[in-house]
Amino acid sequence: MDASHSNRRQFLKYLGATAVIAPALPQALLAATKAAPKATALTILHTNDVHSRLDPFPMDGSRNAGKGGVARRMTLLQQIRSEQKNTLLLDAGDIFQGTPYFNLYKGEPEMLAMNRLGYDAGTIGNHDFDGGIENMRDQFGKATFPLLVANYNFKNTVMDGRTKPWQVFKKDGIRVGVFGLGIQPKGLIPENLYKETRYLDPIDISTDMARRLRQEEKCDYVICLSHLGFKYPDATVSDQVLAAKSKDIDLIIGGHTHTFLDAPVTVNNANGKPMLINQVGFAGINLGRIDLTFEPGKAPVVGGTQVVPVG
Repeated sequence: MDASHSNRRQFLKYLGATAVIAPALPQALLAATKAAPKATALTILHTNDVHSRLDPFPMDGSRNAGKGGVARRMTLLQQIRSEQKNTLLLDAGDIFQGTPYFNLYKGEPEMLAMNRLGYDAGTIGNHDFDGGIENMRDQFGKATFPLLVANYNFKNTVMDGRTKPWQVFKKDGIRVGVFGLGIQPKGLIPENLYKETRYLDPIDISTDMARRLRQEEKCDYVICLSHLGFKYPDATVSDQVLAAKSKDIDLIIGGHTHTFLDAPVTVNNANGKPMLINQVGFAGINLGRIDLTFEPGKAPVVGGTQVVPVG
């Protein structure tokens, strides 16, 4: 056999081998280079019952001396936002009443401060009615963020159409549904302040809101901003009762009872699945923080929680 014939056979053998290997190469390369499912981090920041406390508490030797203040809260928020791409800042009500700022200016400085702090949403507390419903209309009208409350029917009042029951926030592909619940005004707020505002059962409303956000709005995470109160000895409605009777809520951010929690409380919902309740005291002396991680096809993971002192 001459050399040219031998070389030809070797060449054809080589071509046959590469023909077998070549179709597998794109798949192998694809498998090797396929990216892992993208994880998305989200940080929830929250306050409750700030009660017009724009300045820190005075240095008078009291328990809260020197704590709080919107300037220090702004510094904290700027630091966290510089480190975390995706954040939501929420408030659980009672923005008004508690310092001379409210007595003199009826809530305007509080709303302007919250605008500057970059709040994404808030709900309505009982003390937000303290200047009357017309004042609430005027002051909340200055907000650059939505006031969310699903169980107050403001028809036949000046607040009609000025709040929303819920809102969906989109953060790097994650859909977060937030809705609000207010406390029963009767017996707590003078009727001449809330006028014809109708209170709707918060358990029934929350069931509908959470289902809608989860199923129709396709939310990855559902948050309730609640001004119902953390718990009471004989209450038929509270954050703990709401948690136990709910199905589609992931987190309740609470207010009203000024409850200082060192960490979120876990309560099993109506389906036996754990959900979180958090509340961070009052007067803006703490900032609540919950860090979440989302991966496609998996339940959200709580990476950490903090009660961050302000001042």
